[in-house]
Amino acid sequence: MAFGIAVIIVLGLSADYLFRCMKLPGLVGMLIVGVIVGPYVLELISPEMMGVSADFRKIALIVILLRAGLELRRDTLNRVGRPTLIMSVVPAVFEILGVMWIAPKLLGITYLEAAILGAILGAVSPAVVVPLMIDFMDRGRGSKKGIPTLVLGASSLDDVFVIILFTVFLGMYGGGEVNLWAKIAEIPLSIILGIIVGLIPGYLLLRLFQKHDWRPPKRTIMVMGVAIFLTWLEDVSRQWVPFASLLSVMAIGFIILEKSEAIAHIISQKLKKLWIFAELLLFVLVGAQVNIDVAWKAGLAGTVVILVGLFFRSIGTYISLFGTPLDWREKLFCVVAYIPKATVQAAIGAVPLAAGVVSGEIILAVAVLSILLTAPLGAIGIAVLGERILDRGSRSEYTFKELRRRLGIPHVGERVRSKQYGTVWKVIEQKEMWVPDNANPRSPDKAGPPQLTPAIYVRYWREDTSPGPGRGKTRSCRYTPDDPSFPAHWEVLYDW
Repeated sequence: MAFGIAVIIVLGLSADYLFRCMKLPGLVGMLIVGVIVGPYVLELISPEMMGVSADFRKIALIVILLRAGLELRRDTLNRVGRPTLIMSVVPAVFEILGVMWIAPKLLGITYLEAAILGAILGAVSPAVVVPLMIDFMDRGRGSKKGIPTLVLGASSLDDVFVIILFTVFLGMYGGGEVNLWAKIAEIPLSIILGIIVGLIPGYLLLRLFQKHDWRPPKRTIMVMGVAIFLTWLEDVSRQWVPFASLLSVMAIGFIILEKSEAIAHIISQKLKKLWIFAELLLFVLVGAQVNIDVAWKAGLAGTVVILVGLFFRSIGTYISLFGTPLDWREKLFCVVAYIPKATVQAAIGAVPLAAGVVSGEIILAVAVLSILLTAPLGAIGIAVLGERILDRGSRSEYTFKELRRRLGIPHVGERVRSKQYGTVWKVIEQKEMWVPDNANPRSPDKAGPPQLTPAIYVRYWREDTSPGPGRGKTRSCRYTPDDPSFPAHWEVLYDW
């Protein structure tokens, strides 16, 4: 297993770097590396590693979903609430109907088997979509209309809806009793309970962090532990009370951001560093699940089924965005963002075969082929169109994120040490503000307000010699884009 991890790290990072140099998403390179080193090609990853790959992929997915939750602001969610709900249902229904229309003709399967296949194909991949949306949110792309938040939220709800439909169709095939209305009722119940189950521990964690001044790594590990526990709880309680643990994980981050932005930013920064390794595990192991021989059996007919399903899905996505302020180019971006498939297809593609569905092997082959076709192309399409289409307001709140990243400014609660004097300080206050740009002032003969530039005001408290919180020496600094970087004079302490 140790050798397998070494292969993932070395080849995964190399592929990520190579594809980024080609102006392509690094995750595409990781997926390709996974296919090549997986058990179906070079067999460089041991069976023991593949045996626990599902757990590794789940932990990696939890990391990115926590980061997603820590980026979800209430005002943005309010703006995209209705389209998010519609996009979580309509595109998947359209795709399932498209597959049910074409698959029996080309693959020779029944309409019910086609419905099972459509439900598998109808799930968008959060593993591919969420990291790309988080990257856009970090850089402020699409912030005016909340487009990345719209796609991020809709893709998470889409999976809940489609998986429940999959269980309904599979139950109908098995001849068992399926209460259709009860299953339909599970959809809103699973969503609502998922949010509640995440908000409660998220709020308790916040109170714990506010009462006890834990170091950032401890906070992050505790949040991760609770999130992993919730995904386990979903598996245990599924037969009695269904809830969507993916939404629970995002809800933890949301409530922490809502109640304490400073703590949320610190945890998010630590998760961002953890994501470097988690991303390698997630995409390389997803690629390793792909059996090229099985995908090859789907052939041209399977490709046509996938493309027809995507065509119907695209129509459903575009219809879902009627009545929104998005223009046709932004709607096109949302259509492309809803193409990638990977996580769910890898997880449930083989379930029909194991359940005794006659066409289970064909269903598995098409599911695997959909990963090979849509994950790389969808990721590339999202990256390319996002850079060209998504807006970036000059006065966006994400401007401060860019300033913080570029200058390396710490967050409230972090401890820092002066490189010149060796003294230890704690960041106790921060303010984001727009100030006159002294480097580019507006000339006196021009009308209108002066040119503004973003600035972050930081207040420090001398910790190493102060008698206690609330007493002792403090100092303040203001950072603008023209100032030296924070690491030039300070270093952040990551002690526990």
